[in-house]
Amino acid sequence: MKKIEEQIRCNQTYIGPSNGEKTLKLIPATGIQSVLTNGYKIFLGLTHHGFFKKMEDERYLKLLYRGVLGRRLHLDPPVLYSEKIQWLKLHDKNPMYPMLCDKLAVRDFVREQVGEEYLIDLFGTWADPEQIDFSVLPDQFVLKCTHDSGSVIICKDKKTFDFDAAKIALKKRLANDYSIPGREWPYRDVPRRVLAERYLINEDGSQAMDFKFFCFDGKAHLVLVCTNKTDPGSGNYTFLPDFSPFRIYQSRVSESEEPRLAKPDCFDAMIEVAERLGAGLVHARVDLYDTPAGIKFGEMTLHSSSGLSQTMTERGERFLGDLLHLENVK
Repeated sequence: MKKIEEQIRCNQTYIGPSNGEKTLKLIPATGIQSVLTNGYKIFLGLTHHGFFKKMEDERYLKLLYRGVLGRRLHLDPPVLYSEKIQWLKLHDKNPMYPMLCDKLAVRDFVREQVGEEYLIDLFGTWADPEQIDFSVLPDQFVLKCTHDSGSVIICKDKKTFDFDAAKIALKKRLANDYSIPGREWPYRDVPRRVLAERYLINEDGSQAMDFKFFCFDGKAHLVLVCTNKTDPGSGNYTFLPDFSPFRIYQSRVSESEEPRLAKPDCFDAMIEVAERLGAGLVHARVDLYDTPAGIKFGEMTLHSSSGLSQTMTERGERFLGDLLHLENVK
């Protein structure tokens, strides 16, 4: 997860009309509300200096949610997708979750559920970045930590790759307890290691597209397609299972101006793989790649964006929230 203080939005609050229906409203942060908002900003900053580690989870998540999204967290009952994700962190304690979050251990799960052919080639694993023998790795590869999200380091050319900088970055990631910032408890029990995988590219040398399937009770209801453009405001598109566009995130361009991506030939097969991996789970995001070598598994995420996406629209919050049935949590 990106640094939480980089995700702050200060001008939203949560308004519930008298009939009990919850709606999102934008309200200028003025007066005492501005003072409170600054307090939440201070809270967010202190979380990255070792504070609040022992704070009770529900209280912490309420402060975190308010600080990042600028509105109160409703848990009784939760309605929006972001609210339900926080509820899952507190109440869904499925013992298999740490294995699913472990980028190394989950490979056995994928092998058993769908087959070896969906796994990305693995070049090695190490407990200490200093143990990595870069000489045996191919010219292109990917390094990542097994216990977190977002620690990916891509080597596109060993001739220009900064090995020392990579080791320093990996050591910092290994020292972090990823379960603390967003209270995503499954990561707490994941062994901390570094792994090297094949860098997935298309025939023209571009990075393979990432398809993130939002599965609920074993059914894929939405896919986020990441085209890996460098501009953070573009390159991410959401589709329904029939591959019709269904925007749930804010964008810098109007929906009519967005390019229409062609449905991949393997899209239906990807849905089948995602649903087989998500079977028996109340909610999981299953990430797959479309590559010249076939469909490849990326990772499984139980709390997408830690339930703290600032770019998700109210339409997206309610659409995904309605699909997430908390009564199915065992």
